[in-house]
Amino acid sequence: MSPNYILFDTPDRDLLFPFTHTRPAAACKVGLLTIQQKWERLLNATLSHFTVPYLQEKYPLVTGDINILLNGHVLPTAELVEVVKSLQNGEELYKDGSLLAKVVSGLDFLQPSVGGRRNFEGDIKRIDYPWHISQLNDYGIRQDFKILTEGRVSAVIPASNQVVNPEHIFIEEGAAVACSVLNASTGPIYIGKNAQIMEGCLVRGPLAMDEGAVLKMGAKIYGATSIGANSVVGGEVKNTVFFDHSNKGHDGYLGDAVIGEWCNLGASTNCSNLKNNAREVRVWMEGRKEAWSAGLKCGVLMGDYSRCGINTMFNTGTVVGVSANVFGSDFPPKFVPSFTWGTNVDASYRLAEALRDAESWMQLKGKTLSDMEKRMLTYIFEAQRSQK
Repeated sequence: MSPNYILFDTPDRDLLFPFTHTRPAAACKVGLLTIQQKWERLLNATLSHFTVPYLQEKYPLVTGDINILLNGHVLPTAELVEVVKSLQNGEELYKDGSLLAKVVSGLDFLQPSVGGRRNFEGDIKRIDYPWHISQLNDYGIRQDFKILTEGRVSAVIPASNQVVNPEHIFIEEGAAVACSVLNASTGPIYIGKNAQIMEGCLVRGPLAMDEGAVLKMGAKIYGATSIGANSVVGGEVKNTVFFDHSNKGHDGYLGDAVIGEWCNLGASTNCSNLKNNAREVRVWMEGRKEAWSAGLKCGVLMGDYSRCGINTMFNTGTVVGVSANVFGSDFPPKFVPSFTWGTNVDASYRLAEALRDAESWMQLKGKTLSDMEKRMLTYIFEAQRSQK
């Protein structure tokens, strides 16, 4: 009987807000692939999620007679996968006191170990805080490049481009790349199916572009940048992760940032990623109602369905929640709660208009807002309102 694999959220999933407002931890992108997609490719299996109830409809749980539960915060490696496959019924796998995996029969996922406890001796990387997504993006792109390209041959790189280290550049079928500089000496460059790099782009790897992603003319990419499916990026970008279907189509700087799905950044939006006193960046942790250190560099962290107007200036380590519409002449506050209207955190987007506008943005890319997504956003809206 084939094992059934399930990715679980830990009780500390709220430390990954705003991104885990709308998805399990394992549905976050690090590199080109989500954590779920990395596990699925290495295990050659389909995985489901064990997460909070209001997300379970969008990310349904699939169970079997024997279930192998996997920590959804952990980026898998071939070594870890082999150890997971060797686990017996009732066994648990730990690393530094943290549960990595366990095998259970039936649906009592919280039952204590009955088959013993093992420790994983290899190295692991995991996302526990939102800035980990960008901090681990260089590692994630290199890992995914190997997963996606091993044993395969790239499409021909058009002669109009200036290329350094072409053996570390992979172009999928249907991608268009013209009159640009592709420097893979600092990391691999992956250009997905039907993606486009317009003329005059300056690209320094690592870079990963998913299917249908676009780099606008003259964009400057400094490396460790991921551009999700159907996302559009222009201007100057460094060490930033764009989830799917988001836009930064114009000039402006983003560094050490994470942009969720269905976001839009107005022209000349800029974010600071380094304080002008070179001291640690402190980020508001919504789930704990306090600011924590994110190290020396951290840009904007923007949740799904949020937008900002032209010339928006984000301070170092700004957090924007879900479905916020940020605009105004002043710097936005360092924490913009979900469903904020403007820069006044006490001004709320009305739910009906928020859902209407989210759907309008999705329609621009040929998608619709499903009833299931409306219920998810309504839950987040009601939870936000109850905290005011």
